[in-house]
Amino acid sequence: MYDVVVVGGGASGVTSAIKSKKGDNKVLILERNSECLKKILITGNGRCNYFNENQNIDNYFSSNIDLINEIVTDNNIKMVKSFFDSLGIIPKIRDGYYYPFSNQAITIKNVLLRELERKNIKVKNNFLVTEIIKEEDIFIINPNTDNIRCKKLVLATGSYAYPKTGSTGMGYEFLKKFNHKIIKPLPALVQVEANFKYLKEWSGVRSEVKLELYENDKFITSELGEAQFTDYGLSGICTFNLSVLIARGLDIGKREVIKINFLPFVKEDRLTWLEDYNKGVYGRSLLELLEGLLNYKLAKIILNMAGINYNAFFDDLTLNEKNLLINNLFSMELEITGTKSFDNSQVCSGGVSLTDIDITTCESKLVKNLYIAGELLDLTGKCGGYNLTIAWLSGLLIGKSIGDDCD
Repeated sequence: MYDVVVVGGGASGVTSAIKSKKGDNKVLILERNSECLKKILITGNGRCNYFNENQNIDNYFSSNIDLINEIVTDNNIKMVKSFFDSLGIIPKIRDGYYYPFSNQAITIKNVLLRELERKNIKVKNNFLVTEIIKEEDIFIINPNTDNIRCKKLVLATGSYAYPKTGSTGMGYEFLKKFNHKIIKPLPALVQVEANFKYLKEWSGVRSEVKLELYENDKFITSELGEAQFTDYGLSGICTFNLSVLIARGLDIGKREVIKINFLPFVKEDRLTWLEDYNKGVYGRSLLELLEGLLNYKLAKIILNMAGINYNAFFDDLTLNEKNLLINNLFSMELEITGTKSFDNSQVCSGGVSLTDIDITTCESKLVKNLYIAGELLDLTGKCGGYNLTIAWLSGLLIGKSIGDDCD
């Protein structure tokens, strides 16, 4: 009999196990991969962006947005920082993004694995959980084969996202059997697909832009940063951040449009700015003019969409042609038709409704001593260390609650 069994050896599972271990209580992690923390190694392009200084709740998404305030609190954020301080992780901070000072994700992995060993927490790798039942106050895992029993159970199995790391979404099925409400999981932080004539022409281009999201013609939000233009649509961090909302909108039949501002640094009247810019480099054709601002592929597309000859001059354009040019430069419309699949998504949106858990402990309100961590929750962050913050935070809340019970 174990005091605590954690199903899933990712960031949230390992953290909850470490924090749960108090005195002589027996803690076990069941991990389906050959080792724990496999996904950690690919985060932050192998550098592990594990936290972000900017913890404004606007960086998080949930179907119960009002409850985010009760999870992402100042005290909880301090708890995450203190946890990494206690592990000896020295951060390298760039624009608020936290990386281990070694600049290697394996540093985070190794420190956490050593902490499991130091606390004598048992790990069973290559272990597939197929069934979980509860009899009176005891959870039984794989009752017909392994028959592992525990008093407290933590589900930290991850979502459907990026199944190459071993995450299959099986946790949702276990939780459905315990009558939890599951907000439909959808791909998040993922590339978007578009209906656009010039996809092949702009494929491979990267550009600093402002992307504005419109849903059924209503402005929703915007993201500033580098966009990657592909033969299917858009990629890049600013696209990923919008994809969370796009996937949910498309799923219920809403029209999703991204408007692209290729010159987001222009703050004054756009026609006046272009006229002044043209005067400063007088004598250049429109293609030459735009190539001073944009990748030549984008310059050609913008002129083609406006029906303007490459060799024309700005001063010779009609007012209507100038307005078309301005519209394509500052507000090009891209109709979004879908997102890439779970195979490409970094995380999922959706999951167990936050109304089904005690926000302060992540314990189920429906099943006593059942805890739910990390990506299984209907709580998703933007790119930049926010989803790992959710993992650490939920794991620490769970572990603190369990550990306090052992005192």
